[in-house]
Amino acid sequence: MSYTDRLHYSIYRAASDEFPLMAENLMRQVAVDGHVLRLVIFGSPEDNEQYMERRSFFRGLVQKYFKDCLPVLSYVAQPSLGDGLVMEVHYCEKSEKDEVKYKSFAGFPYVVVENDEGRFIYAGGLYSDLVYDIDTQSSEIFAAAGGILQEEGLEAGDIVRQWNYIERITDWDGPCQHYQMFNNARSSFYACSDWENGYPAATGIGTDLGGVLIDFDAVKFHSPSCSITPIDNRLQIAAHAYSENVLKEAGVVKTTPKFERAKSLDSCDGRMIYISGTAAIRGEDSLTGVGVERQYEITMENIRELVSDADLEILRVYLKHIEDYDVIRRRMDCDCPESLVSFMRSDVCRSELLIEIEGIARQKR
Repeated sequence: MSYTDRLHYSIYRAASDEFPLMAENLMRQVAVDGHVLRLVIFGSPEDNEQYMERRSFFRGLVQKYFKDCLPVLSYVAQPSLGDGLVMEVHYCEKSEKDEVKYKSFAGFPYVVVENDEGRFIYAGGLYSDLVYDIDTQSSEIFAAAGGILQEEGLEAGDIVRQWNYIERITDWDGPCQHYQMFNNARSSFYACSDWENGYPAATGIGTDLGGVLIDFDAVKFHSPSCSITPIDNRLQIAAHAYSENVLKEAGVVKTTPKFERAKSLDSCDGRMIYISGTAAIRGEDSLTGVGVERQYEITMENIRELVSDADLEILRVYLKHIEDYDVIRRRMDCDCPESLVSFMRSDVCRSELLIEIEGIARQKR
């Protein structure tokens, strides 16, 4: 069994209650037979002061439950729909083939897994001081990401999946849009690599609070039987090739969002596909004026174009409007009955988009 076949994903939920009780409830539920790599917790703090307090509370809980094996921890300020709190857990099965190390850089836990197939880095929960603007936060966070990669003998071009959470993503600070400021900082960081295997799969999504927060997976394969493949969607223009018509202002520079529509990790057993945040875009234009159900249908068509007949293992659905939750949940229950699915309230990177979906798919050989 290849290493990527031993990667697994679970979703845990806590019903609405007092925050400390919900948080403890989540942690007590975690029962996986393997090495926990990442915890991603979604909640709805009232303001940034409470966000930072709750982030610290979660860090204390993770220390309590995981001792010296601290996974990556990200607390995302997005209300989870239908639950008080939701937590994704990323983990790998235990195997004698793997050397697993829990490490830290500048106070941020990360995990390194090495085996005959390659070297795998799981990092994230990376943030900066909220007193800074989006541009400065992004630059500082990318510097930390670069430090982790350098420490482990990898570079930016080895990132295969990246999650970018950006407070009020479509808002403006004077003449500069938040998402465009982030894209400019990302482009600057990525400029140091060749990207021979394409840019990472990625999500750029809004949060209510918390500034900029970044998670990433990076891979350096050793085995010739393993490879990394960027996946294009013939129905869309690649995001990194967008024209200036769909870019926003952020100072004198307007760079494109540097990501692939999906990224496949291929082995002799099959492939695992990271599906980027996907929305109702054809070419480079948003589908507007049609309502959330039609946007959902186009989004799922785009995802199927990327993964073909691969199994959709886990999906994360971002909805701009809470009132759309029931209808989209019913559609997902019908269309993806075997998939693990979570729902968040979030702004998408374009103000006209009502829904975005990301996930992971698998296909056996």
